[in-house]
Amino acid sequence: MSTQANEKPDAKALIYSYKPNFWSLPTYVDVSFKELDAMVDAVVHRFVSLGIARGTRVLLMVKPGLELIQIVFALLKIGAVPVVIDPGMGIGRFFECAKQSKVDAIIGGTLAINLAKWFLRAHGSIEKAITIDTQFKRSLKKHLGVNRYDAVEVSKDELAAVLFTSGSTGKAKGVCYTHSMFYAQIQLIKEEYGIESGEVDLPMLAVFALFNPALGMCTVVPEMNPSQPAKIKPKKIVNSILRNHITNSFGSPIIWSIVLNYCKAKQITLPSLKRVIMAGAPAPQALLEELKKYIPNGEIFTPYGATEALPVSSLSATEICEKQVGEFANSRRGNCVGRALPNLKIQIIEPEEGPIASIADVRKCAFGRIGEIIVAGPTVTQRYDQLESATELSKIKDNGFFWHRMGDVGWMDEAGYLWFCGRKAERVMTKEDILETVCCEAIFNQLDCVSRSALIDLGEGRAGIVIEPEAEYFPKTNRALQSFRKILIECALSDPLTVSIKDFFFKKQFPVDVRHNAKIHRLSLAKEFRKDLKPFGP
Repeated sequence: MSTQANEKPDAKALIYSYKPNFWSLPTYVDVSFKELDAMVDAVVHRFVSLGIARGTRVLLMVKPGLELIQIVFALLKIGAVPVVIDPGMGIGRFFECAKQSKVDAIIGGTLAINLAKWFLRAHGSIEKAITIDTQFKRSLKKHLGVNRYDAVEVSKDELAAVLFTSGSTGKAKGVCYTHSMFYAQIQLIKEEYGIESGEVDLPMLAVFALFNPALGMCTVVPEMNPSQPAKIKPKKIVNSILRNHITNSFGSPIIWSIVLNYCKAKQITLPSLKRVIMAGAPAPQALLEELKKYIPNGEIFTPYGATEALPVSSLSATEICEKQVGEFANSRRGNCVGRALPNLKIQIIEPEEGPIASIADVRKCAFGRIGEIIVAGPTVTQRYDQLESATELSKIKDNGFFWHRMGDVGWMDEAGYLWFCGRKAERVMTKEDILETVCCEAIFNQLDCVSRSALIDLGEGRAGIVIEPEAEYFPKTNRALQSFRKILIECALSDPLTVSIKDFFFKKQFPVDVRHNAKIHRLSLAKEFRKDLKPFGP
């Protein structure tokens, strides 16, 4: 932050909308790097006066936007450790994660602080609760531009932050990020996507806004509820892209599908976009092909990774459309997610359920064979926070570093491209074969009446498919159910991958992760429909 403030003090660092009251139209506020750095220093002064110090673990309960950026960079300047947990996982699970990470302090609005005090009342290590209220903001104004702080010098392996996984296929875990990992991520992202200083970003996942000051990009705060990305108002997103000449934007497939439908309906193109980075779940090939038409001067990229390792590989939509053709089209053999990025390594190994102590113990898969994906490199985290058993299960020791087990399955082609086939925990082992989610669901997702599908394990070697129909096709009568089921049976029989699937269920809306609104909770669907194996679900 301070580097950008020194090198280009008057360049825009942040643009956000502000409404003085309910009846007012939004006013757009520009903040320069110099102004933002001064704001960060004012927060540093306040934190230091309240006893926040190097190594203090601070639970963030702050809404995305200017305040979050100020607070995170202030904590990093001090050498304190931000603890970031997805609020969408539910209040109880959220505070269980906070207890697990043994946070020392909490910062948030009045309601958030009161909730934290209630849920953590038996947790004795909470020393400080900092409320972002009128008094806090008044203090910042008082010290704005008065004090200047340099960032503390830290070692490369020193803990920088704890970022929690979403817990979509298991218990949410705190991932330990070191300062060297953050630096490696920034350099990798900048070089891989050719990001230049002075670009303008619309990050539709709040954590990605925190990379922008280091990349020299201006952040435009999106007008959306980050806990409900599937409920975005596309008009606001599109208007923001056009008004602010956005060059870069990150969002999940569900967000971009909503934006695409709006652009198609209004016949609007987005000429300023140089790149769209789409992640959080596999991006449907049809979505990529259609969206490309509305960003005439840009490209779409689909990086592969996880909270524990980001990014691992990346591929452009143009390359995907070139590779996923014929028998590979529409994800029938998995999603091609590219080659390993510079300094990253990817291996496919025979799946194991228990820990793997050493890389010498793995059994490598041949090219083309589906197996467990493991990765290593400078952006790959080395441990979980306070969870030795989870670390032991997910990490494989090598010479001076660890490989991370992604929890995914896939295969590598002879050209070195990785093909993602789904989560290891969600595959179904039938009496005849092992079924992978991405590959099997692709068969049904091509039907016009299907919005999306989910492969589920019904137990005893029995696989099922849950269908989320397009709204107008949802069967409302028994006759409609029978007709829809006939279509699905014919579809299943048309491909060797799905010929053994005999059970079909319907659900109006799938349970998905809150972070991206894209990852289907297949395990909870399996639990729901396993209780009732009648041909049709609710």
